[in-house]
This record gives sequence, C-alpha cells and structure tokens, in this order.
Amino acid sequence: MKLISWNVNGVRAAASKGFVDKLHELDPDIMCLQETKAQDDQVRETLFGIDYHVFSNSAVKKGYSGTAILSKTEPLQVINDMGIDEHDQEGRVIAAEFKDFWLVTVYTPNSKNELLRLDYRVQWDRDFMNYVLELQKKKPVIVCGDLNVAHKPIDIKNDKSNYDKSPGYTQKEIDGLDALINAGFVDSFRQFYPDQEKFSWWSFRANTRARNIGWRIDYFLVSESLASSLTDAFILNEVEGSDHCPVGIAF
Repeated sequence: MKLISWNVNGVRAAASKGFVDKLHELDPDIMCLQETKAQDDQVRETLFGIDYHVFSNSAVKKGYSGTAILSKTEPLQVINDMGIDEHDQEGRVIAAEFKDFWLVTVYTPNSKNELLRLDYRVQWDRDFMNYVLELQKKKPVIVCGDLNVAHKPIDIKNDKSNYDKSPGYTQKEIDGLDALINAGFVDSFRQFYPDQEKFSWWSFRANTRARNIGWRIDYFLVSESLASSLTDAFILNEVEGSDHCPVGIAF
C-alpha cells in the first residue's frame, strides 16, 4: 500500500500543471493534499473523473488553506476538523477511518512573519496532538501533511541563521513536534534515512529549488505500532508543480 501527501499550493493551479497525470503516474492508494485553496465544489470539479473517492475540507475564507483526501478505497467514515471552533475555520484537518488505521491529513498554521501567530500555533500544536491521541485510542493513526516545522538542523539548509527567528524553525514549534513524537509517533522518513539531508519545500525566491536551499516540513508520522509495517518512506523532490514536493510511505 502506498500513501502520498502533497501541499499542492492550489489544487486548480496544480491541475493546470499536470496534477492529474502525476497522480496517475504515482498511482498511490491514497493521496492527501494540503493548501487546496478552493471550496469543496471547486475541488470536486477540478478532480472530476479521477478513479478516487474525493473528500475535502475548505476554509471559510475563499481561496485559502484547505485539505483533501483522495482514496481508491472508500473510508469507513470521514471527519472534518477537530471540533474546536477556534481552529475549524480554515479547513486544515481531515481524518479518514480505514479498517486498520486512522489517516489524518493536516495543514498546520504558519506562525507568520515576525512570528505574529506563534502563540496561536503553540495552542494549535497542543490541541492537534490531543486530537490524534483521542483517535489513537480506537486504532493506530497515520498523520501526514505540511506540519510547517523543520524538526532538526538536518531538515533545513541554513539552520543557524533561521533558528528561533523564522516561522517554522522556532524552538516552540520544534517542541510541538517533539511532543507528538514523544507521545508515541514515529517520523517515518527518519526511520529509514536518519542521516539523509532531503527537503520537501523551497521558497520561490532566488532559485532556491535549483540550488537545493530548502526545508523538510512535510511528514508522515505513524503510531509506533505501525512503524514495523513500513517498507519505505520517500521524498519525491524531482516532482514539480508546487513549492512543495510529494512525500510518502509504503507498507
């Protein structure tokens, strides 16, 4: 079974850059999308005709945020949002229940320039962890998506100049991911490639992708009970069409 997650930076923009062809080429059993930037009807219209069940969660604000799950197998149930009004306005979370696991895709809030949203981000991380731990009481959980944090120095090209200054690489954000891992989740890519420098996001500025000046901020985290079932984790940094590339797992 192959699962892929991709922040497409606009599903309609991605479609104009060959997203559907890439989907068929990659052929995942489940594809999770973040930053769809579209309302639910626009997501369905854009992806009409693909051989997947399509579930989406859109922000109240049009053209902003949003997530989606595309699955060959119909889930047992799909739940949008965390049930916390403060967090549930931006379409950032979808949970799909399958026979053996929950799959949660998330587009974690960015702390914004000058860290204006950092306090909110800290609260989000705490509430999101509690949310997935509740799901885990029923069955193992796979969390995937754009977590908007580089976890370790190896996950960001210029760690010293960004540490505790740039959104996505402050100690508070790192602590949030540490807490989730310490609560019983495994960073799948690091399970297989503990020392490999590989990135999933590059700024559009200054040709950073060609120069590979990037960040690893897209993840698959799995409950410890699932970790031994994984056969691979991967970052497809040759796949273009967004400022992020797809990441995935096989098990």
